[in-house]
Amino acid sequence: MNQITKLFEGQELRIGGEESNPLFLLKDVCSILGLEQVAGVKRRLNKDVISNHPLQTAGGTQQASFVNEDGLYDVVLESRKPEAKKFRKWVTGEVIPSIRKHGGYLTPETVEQVLSDPDTLIRLATDLKEERLKRQQAELRIEQQQPKVRFAEAVETSDTSILIGQLAKLITQNGFHVGQNRLFKWLRENEFLGKSGSHYNEPTQYAMERGWFEVKERTINNPDGSVRITRTTKVTGKGQVYFINKFLSLKEVI
Repeated sequence: MNQITKLFEGQELRIGGEESNPLFLLKDVCSILGLEQVAGVKRRLNKDVISNHPLQTAGGTQQASFVNEDGLYDVVLESRKPEAKKFRKWVTGEVIPSIRKHGGYLTPETVEQVLSDPDTLIRLATDLKEERLKRQQAELRIEQQQPKVRFAEAVETSDTSILIGQLAKLITQNGFHVGQNRLFKWLRENEFLGKSGSHYNEPTQYAMERGWFEVKERTINNPDGSVRITRTTKVTGKGQVYFINKFLSLKEVI
């Protein structure tokens, strides 16, 4: 399938790949969903849903990151825009069926094959059935996650920040068993917390800019008259929502 472009509310979505496995330009998906840090989104996706392919641009051919259908749904779950659900339904209800209908099922060559070989019609019907089943399963996966997503949205309304150990318990209560130490390790490995030095286990600039953490300072007067300042990392309501949704979208628990 040649590269095609679809428009969602005036914004481009460039698509490549094959009719049976369309690939969506990650940069366009993030732009539509209001996710500014494409590199950060790419880093958090599973490797099996993302791949690099040539992209035709005004400046020539360039290598660009594309996500498959599963990856697209994972990116949708990261977005907080109200239009995210509408975008997902547009892709699954219009874009993908259109690609497969006009790109693979009803070409002149296919019609000729059906007329000359009845088995071709059986094969096409089977392919169409499998396509619909895959789309239904994807829709069901997202619908099953909605109750937990709504719970996470309720957390966002709270002004109370919590410790990372409390976040680990909250994630575990939602069906993903992870202890405090393993969560700290995961946050460091994924560059949400510092890995060494004076910034060890403190939020990175990237995480602070997005409002996922805050650092509470406390002044302690020592018996000898000296003053000691302690710094404690806490997860904001917005951060709790983000990490709960993140774990809901993970295919494997860390």
